[in-house]
Amino acid sequence: MGIEDIRDICMAMPHVCETMNWGHHLVYWAGDRDIGGKMFAMTDLDGTGSGVLWFHCGAERFHELLETEGIIASPYLAKAHWVTVERWDVLRPRQIAEELKLAYELIFAKLPPRTKKVLALPEKERLKVISERKKLLKAKQKAQ
Repeated sequence: MGIEDIRDICMAMPHVCETMNWGHHLVYWAGDRDIGGKMFAMTDLDGTGSGVLWFHCGAERFHELLETEGIIASPYLAKAHWVTVERWDVLRPRQIAEELKLAYELIFAKLPPRTKKVLALPEKERLKVISERKKLLKAKQKAQ
């Protein structure tokens, strides 16, 4: 299991986008973040972070996962029930895939109604709305 495997798992889910944030983290979003999507998992690309994989697990699963050696509460994100996997061998590949699917489902369920409405549009319309939103955000950044 590695970064490419995580990418394959996450990108196979519907409406998932990825971004590079904080210099070296590949972040996976349920829905495009520019239309209100929310992140559900991330990986550390250069190995300088506190772990190899971070993901949302929900309140019910949070304490259960922390009992596993090699899984810790994510710095800055523990309040939101995120955990950090310190090494790739902490969980089996199937377990990682299941946890990522659960993370996606939990976060997707919390998306704002307007975001879900955009994601429900036919692909061509959805891409147009997302593109227009990105242009608007870019124009706002230039104006500042």
